[in-house]
Amino acid sequence: MNSPPAAPPVCAVLIGASGRMGRAILAVAGEFPQLAFVAAIASQGSAVLGRDSGVLAGGAPNRVPLTSDLSQALKRAHVVLDFSGAAATETNLAACRMARKPLLLGSTGYPRQLEADLTAAALDIPLLIAPNTSLGVTLLLELTRTAARALPAFRASVTEKHHREKRDAPSGTALALAAALREGRAAGGTSAAGLEIPISSQREGEVVGEHAVHFAGPAEELVLAHRATDRAIFARGALAAALWLAPQPAGRYAMRDLLYGKTAT
Repeated sequence: MNSPPAAPPVCAVLIGASGRMGRAILAVAGEFPQLAFVAAIASQGSAVLGRDSGVLAGGAPNRVPLTSDLSQALKRAHVVLDFSGAAATETNLAACRMARKPLLLGSTGYPRQLEADLTAAALDIPLLIAPNTSLGVTLLLELTRTAARALPAFRASVTEKHHREKRDAPSGTALALAAALREGRAAGGTSAAGLEIPISSQREGEVVGEHAVHFAGPAEELVLAHRATDRAIFARGALAAALWLAPQPAGRYAMRDLLYGKTAT
């Protein structure tokens, strides 16, 4: 008996392909045969335009050259991954919304004023906002909510450390942890309106990413922490998330939805 034909791969477009995360994603893309990159986007005027994106990522040629033509690339996409930068988020979001393409937004540091645009875009496209695509960090966020709810009298704070070239501080993950703390407090019946969560940020060396949530109580302290030692964990998480997102209906999603299912719009 003949086996059924394999399903065609999900066609993906990677924005920010020349950056740290972009190159990490391209480097591990071969581990995800269900997904095929059809375009790798870099900024206009970039010195790497025209180069093979696989070679740029330190691997074998993949015959996907770097381009700055996002509108043309979107015509072939089933899903888009954006790891470019805060300055381009609004433009990329608008382009994906107009083309009706699912978008995994991994860029951080965009202004709060963009929140209305994100909410509006999620009415038209599947939109997964992921300041951190590590499954370990995703679980850390859930543990943080649980601890904040269970320990309302403990003082909570967040510390984070990244490489010296990371531009935004606090990191998007640190801000997400602070939000999780507020959500946990509110779920436990403690008012979290306007609650300030102290965040300490460090930028040094080649640190991939370290985050910790501290709960200080009378004569005891609880610390929930995550340390990344290889950027590949974020790349693999992003690719798994992109495959999951592609067939979803329009709506706003988070990494937790990969683990627990959709819980909120």
